[in-house]
Amino acid sequence: MAIQWSGLGPALLLSLDRSRPEPLRVQLETGLREAIRGGRLPVGERLPSSRELARTLGVSRGLVQECFGQLQAEGYLTTQVGSATRVAASAHTSPDVHAPAPAPEPRLLADFLPAVPDLASFPRTDWAWAVQQACRDAPNAALGYDDHRGSGVLRSVLAGYLSRVRGAAASPDRLVVCAGFCQGLNLVLKALADKGITKIAFEDPGYDETSTLAMAWAGLTDLIRVPVDSQGIDVAALRASGAQAVVITPAHQWPTGVVLSPERRHALVDWATSSDGWIIEDDYDAEFRYDREPVGVVQGLAPDRVFAVGTVSKSLAPAVRLGWVLCPSTVLEAVADQKNALDRGCPGIDQLALARLMESGRYDRHLRRVRAMYGARRTVLLDALAEYAKGMPVTGLAAGFHAVAHLPADFDEIEVRAAARARSVGLYGMSTQRSNRATTPGQLILGFGNVSDRSICSGIAKIADLLI
Repeated sequence: MAIQWSGLGPALLLSLDRSRPEPLRVQLETGLREAIRGGRLPVGERLPSSRELARTLGVSRGLVQECFGQLQAEGYLTTQVGSATRVAASAHTSPDVHAPAPAPEPRLLADFLPAVPDLASFPRTDWAWAVQQACRDAPNAALGYDDHRGSGVLRSVLAGYLSRVRGAAASPDRLVVCAGFCQGLNLVLKALADKGITKIAFEDPGYDETSTLAMAWAGLTDLIRVPVDSQGIDVAALRASGAQAVVITPAHQWPTGVVLSPERRHALVDWATSSDGWIIEDDYDAEFRYDREPVGVVQGLAPDRVFAVGTVSKSLAPAVRLGWVLCPSTVLEAVADQKNALDRGCPGIDQLALARLMESGRYDRHLRRVRAMYGARRTVLLDALAEYAKGMPVTGLAAGFHAVAHLPADFDEIEVRAAARARSVGLYGMSTQRSNRATTPGQLILGFGNVSDRSICSGIAKIADLLI
């Protein structure tokens, strides 16, 4: 696809060798012809004006015009009065460069993909305002290489927010800004690996490839799966496993949706304290709660043993690519050094924009709005299931924007998902989150974050007979 450039058109890399015997016009024609044939200049691409190209190459404008005329005669270029010179539709190009794109996936009537927020609700106007404010107010020094822990302004705002909203023991000097949860997890695991930690536990069911990719990046191989029940992670099993660190989702366990009980929280902290263990807390969607009081982070109970990793991927949008790690003081520099070695820090203007969004109150306003929207959408899902799949148990709905629907004992989860896909409804199963990939008991993870009310109703109606 050709880019519609403004002004004089795109810069064009062509070289002329005045030491060669070939005339400059021949070299220019050959260079343009090969660029078109090879696909470097696609069909419809606008070329620089003859005046601009002549100035760039240090040749006469007449030479460039003669070259354009020759290539137009050969069918490579096209020119219209009052318009730019472009690559002609009839120009010969390499079939490898312009091979037909694969057919797009059929559009789904409803896609219950979990862990995706409502992308249409991203506060574009507020974000644009925050970026403008950041660009206007940022001192020149803020545009250079900043503290590798992240913007001091953002870390101060985050510390206040996490203390106020999440009950964290937070201070700006213990925060490292990162590019979302996955990078935060990578940084922490690598820092722990450098301290001699080798055995890392993850919840089961839990992350699919996130855990294995993070372990591989940190150079770790001893991944331990610890079961989750109705109270959260089994701390007794964790203690027996010999793990030295554990990654948990206590506020709204991914993907079962259970909340880590108070007894398990204290048992988990006791395990970390007594065994010199580490807790890595993924606080991914705790802002969205409905039928219960807010649950604070585990980090607030043991700030010297817990890494609290957060992100705005769910509260704003994954494209923002900003998150944070609230670190124990003894490991802070190790995590910050990993971030510095990896990419020297996250985009500074975006950090300042997020800080401005949060301190202005617009971030809280956005959360209140989408929290109400997700709550209403959750009700639509429950009503649709009650109407079309009466009696189907549904759990995990106290927070977040996904639910767990429990299929009858004799139903095959994979068959249900395949049959639903054939009817243009996207379903996703718990089996992909289990370490053994077991399809029984059959459970569906129904994400409703990025599905409209109408699509929820029509989607459930379309697959009603597959669910009961």
